[in-house]
Amino acid sequence: MAKQVLGVIGGSGVYDLPGLENARWETVESPWGEPSDQLRRGEINGLPLVFLPRHGRGHRYSPSDIPYQANIDVMKRAGVTTLISLSACGSFRETMPPGTFALVDQFIDRTFARPKSFFGKGCVGHVGFAHPVSPLVFGYLRDALRSQSIAHALGGTYLCMEGPQFSTLAESRLYRDVWGCDIIGMTGMPEAKLAREAEIPYAMVAMVTDFDCWHPDHDHVDVASVVAVMRSNVETARRLIVGLAALLPRETEACPLGSDRSLDHAIMTAPAMRDPLLVAKLDAVAGRVLNPT
Repeated sequence: MAKQVLGVIGGSGVYDLPGLENARWETVESPWGEPSDQLRRGEINGLPLVFLPRHGRGHRYSPSDIPYQANIDVMKRAGVTTLISLSACGSFRETMPPGTFALVDQFIDRTFARPKSFFGKGCVGHVGFAHPVSPLVFGYLRDALRSQSIAHALGGTYLCMEGPQFSTLAESRLYRDVWGCDIIGMTGMPEAKLAREAEIPYAMVAMVTDFDCWHPDHDHVDVASVVAVMRSNVETARRLIVGLAALLPRETEACPLGSDRSLDHAIMTAPAMRDPLLVAKLDAVAGRVLNPT
């Protein structure tokens, strides 16, 4: 077992956590480019915590421009063993009104303008992704939500759209009524896929800011209303992370899905045919299997 390091990717402001000790910003370089921002590091009750503002401080990156590969790579380099994603989203369900924190457990990826893998020509890798969310992480988040008396929903399918525009009414009805999705957002993919490739157990908290435009009383997404709910959600997210930190064991546990060992049989390219430049870039993400000691 290794020492537990909690990683959080989320919006600006969440990193100002009550009780965060030895807080500092650190620069971590990545061969995949510059991440969204520096890492905010500290400890809560002795638990190391690493936070990364997904859009950068000041919200500089649109959902399509977020450097997802670099973000996951630097979290891996920082030693993160459990990764939580906090993501603003819209709801397709009356039972998930604004202010709800939904623990989704499935994803549909409708993005098309983002690199989605660390692997490619010169080092081909395939990881299982039938169940994107680690059940252990899901369980600890569920218990933290309950302990903090936060309105929440358990389970659901997250539709990740490209953005930055919101859905048309036809799209919203398709995703809700035909595909049976529960949540819609713009940042869950390829973040969850890359976390699986990096062997970091992952779970997402979808923080509902609005009903999507399917709702008869919300025929378009009002950005001002969304921002107001987001501000309230930030305070709730801080409580959630503090509550989660109190529950997480200080040593890692094996993921029942094997997401912490997802590369055991994933690399398909023969060693002699691997691109050394790509292998070098994969030193943090896949070094355990590509460069065993």
